[in-house]
Amino acid sequence: MRQGISAVAFDLDGTLYPNYRLNIRLLPFLCKHGPLIAAFARARGIIRRRQEQSPSAVAPDFYDYQARLTADLLHAPPEQVKETIERLIYRGWERHFYKIKLFPHVREVLAELRTAGLKLGLLSDFPPQTKLNNLGLSACWDAVLCSEHAGAIKPALRPFAELADALRCPPEQVLYVGNSRPYDMAGARRAGMKTALFTGCFSRNRLFTGATGADFTFQSYRQLRNFVL
Repeated sequence: MRQGISAVAFDLDGTLYPNYRLNIRLLPFLCKHGPLIAAFARARGIIRRRQEQSPSAVAPDFYDYQARLTADLLHAPPEQVKETIERLIYRGWERHFYKIKLFPHVREVLAELRTAGLKLGLLSDFPPQTKLNNLGLSACWDAVLCSEHAGAIKPALRPFAELADALRCPPEQVLYVGNSRPYDMAGARRAGMKTALFTGCFSRNRLFTGATGADFTFQSYRQLRNFVL
């Protein structure tokens, strides 16, 4: 086992399964609710820019805060927008995960890492538990966290710090695996974790040839296994 790694933690969306498989299923929804999705994405962009100005800041009422920003962009009542986001985005997308296929060898590698004695964690920007249930991965983890419950979204420091606490490991002994350089790699490195960037065949990272900001890059999960074990 690679010295200095006691736990391996993962992002979910785009890391354990290809994003395109979800996006195909969401096309009718995206066409129907385009203004909501655009405003929601802009609001989260605003949140991330504000977090960069104060990386350790958190919003105790994150969902209210996000809804207010989205509502301002839509010129709609915040409570109504909050309920719509919860119903259509947070809960509405979860059912699509029943038939989504994971990247090859994900289950195999998770099992081998656990057999080797490593702790396994997961940190996602969207609530992950129902998704994991539908993907058949709910029993794999020692800790499952949603960054929004920490009052921030990636790459803010707080969610990654809470992940290390939940795994009961010093951050420097955690390897965080993700598919996003600006969110996953930057946030994990900010927290003092080791980083592994997934550049699989359906990842935009395959087209990127510059610095990755990661300690390790891999194109298949068996490469990750070999690196860790």
